[in-house]
Amino acid sequence: MGKFTNRIKNANLVKKLVHCVVGLCTYPGIAVANTLRFRGAEQLKKLPPSNVLFVCNHQTYFLDVISMFHIFSAVKWGRKDRLGMPYYMLNPFTRVNYVAAEQTMKSSWMSRLFLLAGGLTVRRTWNENSKEQRAGLDPSDTRKIERSLLNNWIITFPQGTTTPYAPARKGTALIIKHHKPIVIPVVINGFSKAFNKTGVTLRKRGTLLTVTFKEPLEIDYEASAQEITAQIMDAIEQSKTFMPEVMKH
Repeated sequence: MGKFTNRIKNANLVKKLVHCVVGLCTYPGIAVANTLRFRGAEQLKKLPPSNVLFVCNHQTYFLDVISMFHIFSAVKWGRKDRLGMPYYMLNPFTRVNYVAAEQTMKSSWMSRLFLLAGGLTVRRTWNENSKEQRAGLDPSDTRKIERSLLNNWIITFPQGTTTPYAPARKGTALIIKHHKPIVIPVVINGFSKAFNKTGVTLRKRGTLLTVTFKEPLEIDYEASAQEITAQIMDAIEQSKTFMPEVMKH
């Protein structure tokens, strides 16, 4: 038992160290070269420490998640709508995991390092640059996510791609039906303008980056996966209702 406890402590120490290093390295890009504002901090303070699922639209491979990590830690230190100075990284909020494609997280040394911050890799038989038919989550990946919900918050991107208004897969809805987490919709904006898609390289300075945490969804867990998926897509403003007219034709 003592050895197991020590391993847990060491893993948490490594996780905090990675959060701190990644946070300090990315802070200038999101809070100095650009401006990050967030809404819904009061929602975060009301949440339990586990069984919370954040469903979010997706604009970059890494900065979306990293910015949410910044916000969680800043709110832990009392911030309400902006990060302020990054002293919050001295004791970051680390009870959060994120879902990411295995292919993406093995693509570079940076992505492999970021896995230590709480990544849950899932195997997919498609990628957004191909015309292969999408496949759902592997059952073992689903179990991995469900186990994490027992202890932590989880961030997931139902669309699984940075392409705006892309259809969502039903894997997220199936997890919601089975495990009944609190579901918080998150809408981000500005990241695709400020950063390149695959890394943390600045494309444009002076961009307003926004992250909005909405109220928990009221979900009918007896509804079909398709109905829950539609509800999620509407909440994260990625449904056809929010699509610009030029994209509907």
